[in-house]
Amino acid sequence: MGLLEVKDVNKRFGGLQALGNVNLSVAEQTVHAIIGPNGAGKSTLLNCLVGKLIPDTGSVMFDGQSVLGRTPFEINQMGISRVFQTPEIFGDLTVMENMLIPCFAKRDGSFALHGIRSVVSEGELRDQAEQMLEDVNMLDKRNMHSASMSRGDKRRLEMAMCLVQNPKLLLLDEPTAGMARADTNNTIDLLKEIKEKRNITIAIIEHDMHVVFSLAERITVLAQGTPLVEDTPENIKGHPKVKEAYLGEAA
Repeated sequence: MGLLEVKDVNKRFGGLQALGNVNLSVAEQTVHAIIGPNGAGKSTLLNCLVGKLIPDTGSVMFDGQSVLGRTPFEINQMGISRVFQTPEIFGDLTVMENMLIPCFAKRDGSFALHGIRSVVSEGELRDQAEQMLEDVNMLDKRNMHSASMSRGDKRRLEMAMCLVQNPKLLLLDEPTAGMARADTNNTIDLLKEIKEKRNITIAIIEHDMHVVFSLAERITVLAQGTPLVEDTPENIKGHPKVKEAYLGEAA
C-alpha cells in the first residue's frame, strides 16, 4: 500500500466528466509524476488530494487515513504540503517573516498575521527558519522583501515554507512554470537534493518533460480525466498511447 492511495475517484462539473475512475498509488519515498495534455484532469485531481474539491465518488487515503471531508488546513497538518503553480508567498513580508508563518502554524496549529512581530523574537522558530533557508541557499536573502525576488527565488522560498513543516508528502503543481531554463535546472537540482537529504515523498504535476524525466521514478499519464498508463520513465517514453496522447505533441 502506497503512502497516497487514490481509488475509483470520479468528479463531474455539470455535464463535464473531469475525473473518471482514477486510481493512483504513490509509494513512500519516491518521486511520482502525473502528466497529460491540457484538460486531462491533473489540477482537478490535485485539488481532490488537498481538500479544495471533494470527489463525487471514490476514496483518497494518506498514510492510512482518509483525507475526504477534511479542510485543506487539516490535510496540511496530516503531513501534506502543496507548492502551487504560481508561488504563494506574502509579497509585502521579508523572506524570514514568510518562513516564520509556517513555523508558527506547525507548532501551534494556527497563526495570526498581526502577531508576526512578536514571533520574530522566538528564537527556536527563527533557528528552524534560518536552517531551512540555508538548506535552500537563501539565508543571505532573509531580510529581503519577497516581492522583489525573481520567480525562481520565490519558488525556492515557497518550497522552503513547505519543507519547514516536515511534510511526509510534497505536492508540486508545475513548479517550473514560467521559469527560464537556468532557474528550471536549479529547481531540478534543489528537488534532487531535497529527495536525497529527506525521507520525503514527492508527487509532481509538470508539463516540462525535461523536468519529469530528470526527477520521476514512476509516471502516471492522464487523458480526458482517466489514467492512460502508469510505468517507469523509460517505458513511458516509448509507449505508443502516450506519444499519441501527449508526448508526441511536446515533441
